[in-house]
Amino acid sequence: MDATVEEDTFSLNLRHQYCQETPARILVVEDFAPFREFTSMILNNQVGFQVVAEAADGREAVQKARESRPDLVVLDMDLPFLCGIEVARQIRLCSPDSTILFLSGNNDSEVIEAALQTGALGYVLKLDAVDDLLDAAKEVLSGKRFVSRGLKPAH
Repeated sequence: MDATVEEDTFSLNLRHQYCQETPARILVVEDFAPFREFTSMILNNQVGFQVVAEAADGREAVQKARESRPDLVVLDMDLPFLCGIEVARQIRLCSPDSTILFLSGNNDSEVIEAALQTGALGYVLKLDAVDDLLDAAKEVLSGKRFVSRGLKPAH
C-alpha cells in the first residue's frame, strides 16, 4: 500500500472516530494532582476526547474503570495501593474494551516491556507528554502501538 493511500485511510478512520458526536471517553489515573489536572486539561481541550473520570490510586482506578468503561485509560506506573502494571491487568479483566496508554516517568526498558505485555498499546514518558500525549492517544485508540521517541522496550 502506498504511503498516500495509507495516510488517507488513516485520516478517514481518525475523522470518523474523533469527529463523531460521541467523543472518546477517557479515564486519567495519576496520583500527583497537578499532573492529573494537566493531563485532563490537555485531553479535554482536544476535539473528540472527553475525560469522564479521574483516579488518584490503583484501587480507585480499577473501580472507576469498572464503573465508567472508558474507551481509553491514561495510566501512571507508580501509584499508591496497586502499581500501574497490576492496575492494567485488572482493568483488562473488568473493562476489556478499554485501551490502555501508560503515561509514566519511568524510562526503564524492562518496565516499558512489562507495561506493554499487559495489553497496553502505548507508553509515553511524562517528560514528553506535551509533545506526545495527543498523538499517542489517537494512535492507540486506532489500534496502533505508540512508544515515546527515544524509549525502547526490552526484547
